[in-house]
Amino acid sequence: MLDASARLLALLSLLQARPEWSAAELAARLEITPRTVRRDVDKLRTLGYPVAATRGVGGGYRLSQGAQMPPLLLDDDEALAVAVALQSEATATVTGLGEAAASALAKLRQVMPTRIRHRLGTVDIEVQATAPGPAVNADVLRAVAQACRARERLRFDYVRRSADGDAEVPMRRDTEPHQVVRLGSRWYLLGFDVERGDWRTYRIDRMAPVVPTGPRFIPRPVPDGGAAAHVQRSVDRVYRQAAARIEILAPLAEIAPIVQERWGAVESGGPDSCVVTVWSVSVPQIAHWLTRFDRPFRVLEPEELRAECHAIGRRYLDA
Repeated sequence: MLDASARLLALLSLLQARPEWSAAELAARLEITPRTVRRDVDKLRTLGYPVAATRGVGGGYRLSQGAQMPPLLLDDDEALAVAVALQSEATATVTGLGEAAASALAKLRQVMPTRIRHRLGTVDIEVQATAPGPAVNADVLRAVAQACRARERLRFDYVRRSADGDAEVPMRRDTEPHQVVRLGSRWYLLGFDVERGDWRTYRIDRMAPVVPTGPRFIPRPVPDGGAAAHVQRSVDRVYRQAAARIEILAPLAEIAPIVQERWGAVESGGPDSCVVTVWSVSVPQIAHWLTRFDRPFRVLEPEELRAECHAIGRRYLDA
């Protein structure tokens, strides 16, 4: 049988592992009596853990939400997952969380057993986004997420890029917020636009919520595939407004690994060449992007891209 301290930690671990336990189940797992379970639950409550009890034949115990954050008990994999997440790009793309993430990681490292600290050291991460996107303010992200959870209408000022991407168009939107979604280094809100009567995807870094929030609403059916899939489709439509086919004078095996499925496709064009289909927001952006292959290429279509490449070449020669 475990001593009192070890028994409390074991009881806490069980309560965190499942939404609810009966007193008989806890007693059997800990090899104690139901009366001892009740006493140990009372001790956890005095330590700040909000353990709620349900009465009756099917009654039991569960951890509920409290006013303060009590200490957490994490197993090895959970502690490692939290530490890796604190070092990841998720916190790097949100302004105002850097110091908090570093402080939380330092506290977690301090209480980690040596075996877990060693495992974490083998996956130490230095965050530097490969394709840096605009950072999201932590207060804005918190306000948007809270409106989603509370099911309250959200009004916000929004900056949208014009069709040519050169001008910013300010607007005020009134939305039933559904879900915050992160794709790559960017954060999005999927919401039902009240004025347009349809689902819309908004970049949170371009949002400025207006307080107070609006009335509560009844959630609508989620779009096909769920929030993340819908946002991905919306983003793909934006980044596939222009397309081109280019023959690159390099073997398929050399080019295929650097072509990502979300923005291009590659096929063999012969023993020493391949054909790449590219999608982007505009033809000029495709022209600038082609230099990344660092290989000779020939534009197959559209003619507009061929003219844009010639114009870029002339600008480089003039420079």
